[in-house]
Parts: sequence; structure tokens; C-alpha cells
Amino acid sequence: MKAIVNAKVITMACGVVENGTIVMDKGKIVSLESGGVVPEGATVLDVEGRIVTPGFIDAHVHAGICEEGVPGAMNAVNEDTSAVTPHVRAIDGINPSDEGFRNAVEAGITCMQILPGSANIIGGTGVIVKPVGNIVDRMVIRAHSGMKAALGENPVNWQGGKGRFPSTRMGNAACMRKAIGDAFDYRAKKEQAEKKGEHFTLDQGMENFLPVLDGTVPMRIHCHRADDICTAIRICDEFGLRYTLEHCTEGHLIADYLAEKKVKAAVGPTATSKTKVEVRDKGWHTLLALKEAGVPFCLITDHPVIPIENLPVAAALAVRAGLDEQTALKALTVEAASHLELEDRLGSIESGKDADLVVWSGDPLDVRSRPVQVFVDGQPQLDW
Repeated sequence: MKAIVNAKVITMACGVVENGTIVMDKGKIVSLESGGVVPEGATVLDVEGRIVTPGFIDAHVHAGICEEGVPGAMNAVNEDTSAVTPHVRAIDGINPSDEGFRNAVEAGITCMQILPGSANIIGGTGVIVKPVGNIVDRMVIRAHSGMKAALGENPVNWQGGKGRFPSTRMGNAACMRKAIGDAFDYRAKKEQAEKKGEHFTLDQGMENFLPVLDGTVPMRIHCHRADDICTAIRICDEFGLRYTLEHCTEGHLIADYLAEKKVKAAVGPTATSKTKVEVRDKGWHTLLALKEAGVPFCLITDHPVIPIENLPVAAALAVRAGLDEQTALKALTVEAASHLELEDRLGSIESGKDADLVVWSGDPLDVRSRPVQVFVDGQPQLDW
């Protein structure tokens, strides 16, 4: 059992607790009280009035697949042999020794969703991990966190550029509809065979699609431009699928529509140059418009597009651009946890949740601040 004492706790659930005592045991938060009693025998860490926050969450990265310092690693994130590859799983391509994981912990990031890239219309399944350990299977929180999909320039350029279908935005949509339709047909045939007691040959890609059809996990759709965002919504509505919007760069142009549709958006990477046409209106104004419209969003780095250790810097830049600090912190914690459908475990400091905590040298949205201690499942990760 461990206890953090004398902390200014930004709970993200019930305001700020001064002189807080956080008790942790068996990887979970046991209690949080102002001036609380430390259980007998607990290891005590006096943080001397420093700020403690929940661990930050990056809901869209490619860490471990696009490895730091490996030439050509960007290509490793896409199984660029077909426009539709639902059988691909991000978990199978992760190198846990990638320094990106350590960089994340040292920046106060204790959870991330790793996704395949956006070269394919259907790219494969994502995985949610905590960035600690040398065996991927022990890092996993959720092995199938959603089916990655993509619209817009990337699949057009990657697939059409090789003389393959699709080569237009119309083709993107048609390809996505066919892939989803094929999955529904597969499910119907499988159910029919099971009822008749007949042999049925399993298809791994279609099996990966079944949790999407059942509503267990969402589609996670790469879409920057407003029309691509609307196409993503249109297609998922047609098939009755849950979904998240990944990037949502022009979300500010249709913020009221996104609010009406009750979407969840992962916005970023915003602090980069405008490398293609569909991101020419990229900027922090997207976050301001989504906040005004009541659209929930989290902030992402798309690591290594932005190095994952700069996630807190992105939040600080958003605040400089006019976003209020509370919303910026929510975008790194409770909203990111909700985006990953893990709000019952992560994103706030409450009894029963995972003991993923960060002790800061100063204000976490001051770029001069750094984590002086990080706990993942109650275990300290940095030298104090």
C-alpha cells in the first residue's frame, strides 16, 4: 500500500483537493481525502504541495509500430497490400522496446491507443496499452479497441497511386460500404451455418469486424476535411455502427452538425505544418469551435507525427490560443478516457479507478513543468 500526502490534487471529477492524501493499493486508488489518514504500514510519498493529476492519455498514436530512430519506419504502420485489411492487428506489430513508450511515461502519459495507419480504407484493429513493460500482452488494457478506417487523401494517394481501387473520394466511400456490407453478409452466413450445424470457414478479418457490427467497439475513422467527416457519419449511420472521428481537422466548419450527431472527436496533430491540402485550415480554432458547440474532444499527437512527449505542450498551445485550462486538461484525461470507452477506469482520481497518477514540478500546462513522479497501476516509474 502507498500513500501520496500533502498534494494539490486536480481530480478531474470533484474539483481540486488541497492537502490531499491519495491511498493506493493493488494498482487501484483506495481513497482521496483532504488531510486524510495514512493507513498503518503504507509507504508514504510527501509531495510537498505539488500538483497531482490523473495520468494523461493519448488516444491516437502509432508508438511501437513507427519506432523512434528506425529508417523508413513510417511505412511499417500500413499493410499497404490492399485497400481493405481488417485482419491486421496493431498489437502484432508493436515493439515494446521502442523509446516512444519511455518518452510517454516521462511526459506523464500513462495510457495510449495504438492504431494502424491511414493508407487503407479499412486498416485493422487498434489496441489500448499502458506504456510500461517489455511484453506487449502484459501492457494491454483492451486488445481490440476498434476498427481503424480512413477517408480523404491518404487512401486515394496510397491506393490510387498504385493503380488500385479506390482512387477518388467516391471510391473511398464505395469501398468502405462494401467492406462493411461484406462483414454483415459474413455474419449472416456464419449464423445460418451455426443454426444448421454446418461447417463454416472462419475469416480472421471478418471475425475482427464482428465486434463492430455488434456495437462492442467502434469504427475509428481518419477524416480531416469536413466533407470526409460527413461521409464517415453518413456511412456509419446507414449501417447503424458506432464510430469516433479521428483528427476532425475541419470540425469547426460543421460543429453544430457534430453536436447534433453526438460525435466523439480526437483532434490533432495540430502543432505541425500543413503538409497536405486537406489540412490547410488546421488550427487551434477547431477546439474552440467544438467547445462552443458542446462537442466532446480529446487531444492527440498521432505520434510520431508529433512526438508523444509533446502532448502536454499541445494542450498548453491550445490554452494560449484561447481554450480554457479546464477543458484542455479534460482533453488529456476524462475526455480521452471517454473516447477510449475506459472512463470507468481512467481519466480522473477517484476511488476504485486505476492508480495512474502524475506528480508535477509545477502547473502541468506550463511547458516548463515536468513530471517528478509517475505512477502506473500504483507503481512508481521515475526516480524521485
